Amino acid sequence: MKRVKILIKSITALLLIICICLFGALIYLKNNLNADYKVLSGETLKINSYIPVTPHYLGQSRAEVKLNSSVGNNYKVKLNMFGIIPISTANVQVVSDSHVVVLGSPFGMKLYTDGVLIVALSDVDTSGGNSSPAKKCGLNIGDYIITIDGKKVYTNQDVSEIIENCNGRNINVVVNREGRILPLTLTPEISVSTGVYKAGIWVRDSSAGIGTLTFYCPYNNVICGLGHGICDKDTGSLLTVNSGVLVGAEIVSYKKAEVGNPGELNGRITLTEYGNIANNSESGVYAKTNGFNYNSNNLIKVALKQEVVNGEAIIISTINGATPKSYKCVVKKQNTGGYQNLIVEVTDQELINTTGGIVQGMSGSPIIQNGKLIGAITHVLVDNPTKGYGIFAENMLETAQSAAESNKLKEAS
Repeated sequence: MKRVKILIKSITALLLIICICLFGALIYLKNNLNADYKVLSGETLKINSYIPVTPHYLGQSRAEVKLNSSVGNNYKVKLNMFGIIPISTANVQVVSDSHVVVLGSPFGMKLYTDGVLIVALSDVDTSGGNSSPAKKCGLNIGDYIITIDGKKVYTNQDVSEIIENCNGRNINVVVNREGRILPLTLTPEISVSTGVYKAGIWVRDSSAGIGTLTFYCPYNNVICGLGHGICDKDTGSLLTVNSGVLVGAEIVSYKKAEVGNPGELNGRITLTEYGNIANNSESGVYAKTNGFNYNSNNLIKVALKQEVVNGEAIIISTINGATPKSYKCVVKKQNTGGYQNLIVEVTDQELINTTGGIVQGMSGSPIIQNGKLIGAITHVLVDNPTKGYGIFAENMLETAQSAAESNKLKEAS
């Protein structure tokens, strides 16, 4: 009898452990599986995962899906753990095979914002004491001032001239606040120290820097890099670009990364001009070119996100001059949603000895695995510069196509 009780307790404990493991696995998969996938024509969805995940086709058999798998078609699947435990439902889109030219070379950029960005608010030293006309008006840091007194503003000087010549009257100000267009009324006040009207705002009208080019799309003439958006250094907000250009660059020096202190590449601009910026997005910066000279040997396939596996890969980057080199790394899938899709760890001793690992300016460096472009470096982990984040190449390619289409609309209008 005693043995029976011990056996029951052991079985109960084992079942409890199994349930906890299954529950943990289910939560992990829910957080790491995507709601949208792409597959190539004639193929069906396969999920690379240590925990087996099987797609169950809704309304069609696997054979029917494969037979009707032509570019542009869509279908739904239910994703099941071990083929029996439901996890989630996903949309699958059939796409054509995509080839891009892998780059890894440095580039420079100059951007002009759509309006001027408010980066700070300050007081005005009036005869009645310190006052903040901007705060009274309702202006916030991070607002883009589009027009003042009905006039479109493009530069810091535009803003200063209108405010200083207002003669104390109320001024109509239109701002873009996170996509919302807001009309406000500003009443500038005279500064005792300068004798001119002030609003108590500090604005920025442009941004510049260097990064790494990821790839060029021959079929739509879009070139892209960074793998993350260009944000204002003071507000952290994504810059709304009115115009800008991508140009060539070469690396002249670098600052080695240390724990807690990210390094950086220092470059200078060359005369090469790649094209006008079409899009500054969370997945990188994209420019439309008038053609791009490339080596056809650098044309490779773009991996779909489900093809990316945890394991060895190669980073292509430039840390000296303008010639890219390959460096060994290991990638691990972080998640399939958002833009921080990968964890990348540099294992190449040459790169570690030289730069300390990943440094600022390497953002956009292509990541190659199994002969395909799987993504690009986006950020360094400050506490461990041998590691950083990466974005799926599939996400960047999708934005490149959107940039090409928006550029066509812009030209047509």
